[in-house]
Amino acid sequence: MDGACAALAALLGYLLRFGPERADASHSPFWLALALPVVWVLAMLVSRSYEERFLWVGPEEFRRVFFASALLLALVGTVSWAFKLEVARGFVVFALPAATALTLAHRHLQRQWLHRQRGHGRFQQTALLVGHRGGVHALHEQIDREAYHGYRVIGCCLPSATPRDKESFDGLPVLGSLDEVVDVVHRYEVDTVAVLPSPELDGPALRRLGWDLEKTRAELLLAPAVTEVVGPRVRIRPVCGLPLLHMERPELRGVRRLTKDAFDRISALMGLLVLAPVLVVLAISIRLTSRGPVLYRQVRVGRDGQTFSMLKFRSMVTGADSMVAALGKSNDGNGVLFKRKIDPRVTPIGRVLRRYSLDELPQLLNVLRGEMSLVGPRPPLPSEVDQYGFDMHRRFLVKPGLTGLWQVSGRSDLSWDDSVRMDVRYVENWSLTFDFMILWKTVGAVFRGSGAY
Repeated sequence: MDGACAALAALLGYLLRFGPERADASHSPFWLALALPVVWVLAMLVSRSYEERFLWVGPEEFRRVFFASALLLALVGTVSWAFKLEVARGFVVFALPAATALTLAHRHLQRQWLHRQRGHGRFQQTALLVGHRGGVHALHEQIDREAYHGYRVIGCCLPSATPRDKESFDGLPVLGSLDEVVDVVHRYEVDTVAVLPSPELDGPALRRLGWDLEKTRAELLLAPAVTEVVGPRVRIRPVCGLPLLHMERPELRGVRRLTKDAFDRISALMGLLVLAPVLVVLAISIRLTSRGPVLYRQVRVGRDGQTFSMLKFRSMVTGADSMVAALGKSNDGNGVLFKRKIDPRVTPIGRVLRRYSLDELPQLLNVLRGEMSLVGPRPPLPSEVDQYGFDMHRRFLVKPGLTGLWQVSGRSDLSWDDSVRMDVRYVENWSLTFDFMILWKTVGAVFRGSGAY
């Protein structure tokens, strides 16, 4: 497919630059167009974009495609200058970016198709979990949540597993003890071994396990003791001759924070100007279809625990807050958040607003005033904050967001534990790139409307 994308880009570049009347084999750019698919695939090989560990999950695959494209463009420019070759610059300038765009598009579509197939149990690799019960349970839950990664857990190995233990744990067969991992891998032809932190598997024992697994086809994965911290914050650095895992501080201060604030306010201002006609139409519709104010104000908790008045288009009848006690026994939320899939307080126009998150648009004013961000944790109520544990207070290091991981991951369908995990993950791994990714995914989440009620 990469070769086909390059061939299509070469054909389009040739026709646009020279036209169909000059498409003959004696024309030197014609041979350049024929060579591009081969050269393109070779560039992908050099950038290691076909290694399985980079494919189908995460941004590394796309970064390597960009790297290959930039490397090839620089190589063509350098060689043509050094040897004074006559290269059709117009063809190169169009064909290489087009090949990059087509390659990224097809790989993205292939990834989406594969994720859907894995969600139905296809194209998976078997996994064995090794560690103590608590860690095995947590990792098993995480793998079930992220089924699109393609791991099918077939069992686990626990410390000092007795015959009584060798039945099941957390719905998984206990296949052996920590000393029997390699035997289990051979017996069940395991593809991946995920090892959790445990005192029994210290440095020498873990090293020997890695050496033994090199004789099999199984891949060895080590789960860190610190979870929810990924990406640029984690680096392997040599310290005193030892490869130690170095965890950087979260990027919550300094120039990056100022850049985020400036981006938020400029984007909010532009959004208000562009969406002004839509906001006016929605305000008139609310005013004409139900009694009460157009805007609904509610006290929420923001950065550093400071409260502010959050704005929304009113989607419920007037006095809906006083009706919560009467509806509390039939809560469809996660135990802390009150939600009803079929809420009698919601007005007819309110159902449309909530379905497509149009009721959230006035929060652009909160973003403009600096009380909220475009992307961040969900803004909580003071009553919810009273029920927070220690971990959830981590979210107050950043501003709450108009959208966030909770928006693109199911919204009201999330359990309380999942909501906590999403908020902590965002704070621990914030970056502008992360924000742009969430904004992009928000578009699809809004149109799908999953979890919006």
